[in-house]
Amino acid sequence: MEKIKLKMLRNNLDNIPQFDLPYGYAIRMFKEGDELNWAKIETAAEEFKTIDEALERFDREFGINIEEMKFRCLFIENEKGEAIGTTTAWFGDLDNGRQQLGRIHFVAIKPAYQGKKLSKPLLSAALNKMVEIGHEQVYLTTQTTSYPAINMYLNYGFVPYDIDGKDQRGWMMMAELLDRKLGEK
Repeated sequence: MEKIKLKMLRNNLDNIPQFDLPYGYAIRMFKEGDELNWAKIETAAEEFKTIDEALERFDREFGINIEEMKFRCLFIENEKGEAIGTTTAWFGDLDNGRQQLGRIHFVAIKPAYQGKKLSKPLLSAALNKMVEIGHEQVYLTTQTTSYPAINMYLNYGFVPYDIDGKDQRGWMMMAELLDRKLGEK
């Protein structure tokens, strides 16, 4: 499948679906030293080729706001206390500086733990964190190759965000593959 980058928007943070973690798992916030845990998870989920590459990206994305990570970056731990999933309730501009919003950023779960009903509780917790922080709208970026995640995001009230029509081909692929209509902003 062709990898096409896509954007999605949740216009409000009302009625966030809530899911509990399965027994033995817990969600916790980022703490000093978790940069390596983040890099290992993101690399295992194939977001980056190497841990060093992931650490470099972490530093670029979050390094100057490391204290903010303690309030915005979530981890899932297994029963042994190992960090196996992460996402960040971050912030960003959706339209090149015209619209500062909350951003669900870098959602990842180690492959050995995928399919264990962890993504929905993690996304719920991140969206709840967005409400707590004070964001009113949230966006995320994804790609066509992450179509199971796109389906989950749609079920959470995110809609395609394609104001200039550049992503139309990707969204048409998703509508066909997921066999569903996609609302747009």
